[in-house]
Amino acid sequence: MKEKVKEDVSKRLNRLEGQIRGIKKMVEEDRYCIDILTQLRAVISALGAVEDAVMRNHLSTCVYQAMKSGDDAEKDEKIDEVMGVFSMYRRNV
Repeated sequence: MKEKVKEDVSKRLNRLEGQIRGIKKMVEEDRYCIDILTQLRAVISALGAVEDAVMRNHLSTCVYQAMKSGDDAEKDEKIDEVMGVFSMYRRNV
């Protein structure tokens, strides 16, 4: 993983960790359900941003190198990996 991406993802995950702790505290304090749901949506959105950053990194490093390599087996492997992720997304929609 590119160093800048790794740092960014790590920072985002640290913030998410704090948000999750905050939501847990909200639940323990019997806070209003809509407030909890709002915070959960924020976490889900932030996780999506992390996911996007990791996918972009994967495409621009691992997949890019495989496509440049001239190795058809490696190219097919990377295509299958990415298609597998897309298939997971479709199942969750």
